[in-house]
Amino acid sequence: MDRSDLLAQIPGLRRYARALTGNTWAADDLVQDTLERACSKWRLWSVGSDLRAWLFTVMHNLYASDMRRTLRRQQAGTPVDVDALTHELAAPDDTTALEIDLQRCLLQLPEEQRTVLLLVSMEDMSYEQVARVTGSPLGTVMSRLSRARSRLQQLLDAPAIAPVTSVPPTEAAPVLRRLK
Repeated sequence: MDRSDLLAQIPGLRRYARALTGNTWAADDLVQDTLERACSKWRLWSVGSDLRAWLFTVMHNLYASDMRRTLRRQQAGTPVDVDALTHELAAPDDTTALEIDLQRCLLQLPEEQRTVLLLVSMEDMSYEQVARVTGSPLGTVMSRLSRARSRLQQLLDAPAIAPVTSVPPTEAAPVLRRLK
């Protein structure tokens, strides 16, 4: 494995990791873990095969393992009532909400669909390459991609929840009267 070939794949790995995790720091950690694993397991890569697909497979497997580990931890923990914490949750300002709408919708997709959609659309991989990366049959990749596109379109077309506006502290809230 040539170092320059490996370095050339880093921007694509970062894009994909960022889209998978939705967090810059977690994405950087995932890329770092992927590169560490690739360097320690470089003998598993077949010379002449697609280095890019192999690296994305390593990343996909690391991410899937981490998600399974996280789910196991969450199941072992104590449940939290989100309604009791609403006063602590802050809504993003309007400009941020518009910028993260696509990312929010992507993160609502099931992991399998999101993975296929991101590899095809962001990384411009062929269906065959995605099938190799995910370890899924070609037909499954095509089905997941179709369902991901449809679901993403539904999520993007859904009406946004109107932000709750608060009354400035200097103004008194109007008295509401019941109409008969």
